[in-house]
Amino acid sequence: MKKILTWLVLVVTVTGCQGTAESAAPPPVRSPSAATVVSQEAVDGRTDRLVIDSPAAGGRRSVWVLKPEAWKPGSTGWRALYLLHGCCAGGGWDWLRTGEVARLTARLDAVVIVPEGGWMGWYADWRDGPAWETFHMTEVPRLVEPRYGVGTRRAVAGFSMGGLGAFVYAARHPGVFEAAASFSGVLDTREDVPGYRAFMADNGVDTEDLWGDPSAWPEHNPADLVGRLKGVRLYASSGDGEPGPLDHGDGPADRTEAAIMRQNLDFAKAAEKAGVTVTTDFYGNGTHTWPYWIRSFERALPLLLP
Repeated sequence: MKKILTWLVLVVTVTGCQGTAESAAPPPVRSPSAATVVSQEAVDGRTDRLVIDSPAAGGRRSVWVLKPEAWKPGSTGWRALYLLHGCCAGGGWDWLRTGEVARLTARLDAVVIVPEGGWMGWYADWRDGPAWETFHMTEVPRLVEPRYGVGTRRAVAGFSMGGLGAFVYAARHPGVFEAAASFSGVLDTREDVPGYRAFMADNGVDTEDLWGDPSAWPEHNPADLVGRLKGVRLYASSGDGEPGPLDHGDGPADRTEAAIMRQNLDFAKAAEKAGVTVTTDFYGNGTHTWPYWIRSFERALPLLLP
């Protein structure tokens, strides 16, 4: 966490909106490969855990699926809600263990899909490494959606790194998601390229392997891709880093969330400039912690799945 704090303080000093990359066509993800479901187990009466042998992601990866109350084998036409996790923590299981997903989605008429995205995956096909975008956008839908009767309507949401993933996937794959939400999301990766490289290096990642030369970074940066999100229902939330009503005691300011707030404000300005509508919930006091993401998720659900 100290490394994340250090990096976010370094990379976010907003001086204005950056140029957009909406005019360039998104590069295709890698060709589909022979990914297979190697196991499926019931976690509880509503939740399944699938293990996918993924050539794209380089091994066996878990996907959790929460079925709607009325779901039954053979039923079809269900909406899907994809949930993406943050970096440097427990992965997709965080949503189920800490994120209260079962409670919040208990009455939804949607299949909730929670895939693994890597400790530091950043929701991209690496130049030299795992192809997370292909895993999430090709392999998982091909294997999971028919198994649970998913139709054509989808939404996506994520926290922190997953907020970046939600907006990037919605922008780079037009028509796939009708809504996207970011909770304390990393929405601008280009404020300080040297600082970002240092943060990644501290976590064993060479950014050249991830996105290549910095000139290519806009293709995976929400603040640059915002013009491609026109027509998608968007929700972005963030606190200001000061201890708030869901924190225990006063405590010091959370510099991570303060930096995230500046990124979100920058994204909102870029969206306004591009003529893209974003529902924002910049709720003032609040830290980079689960109680605020849970509350934001609950607030975002009517927009994600009206």
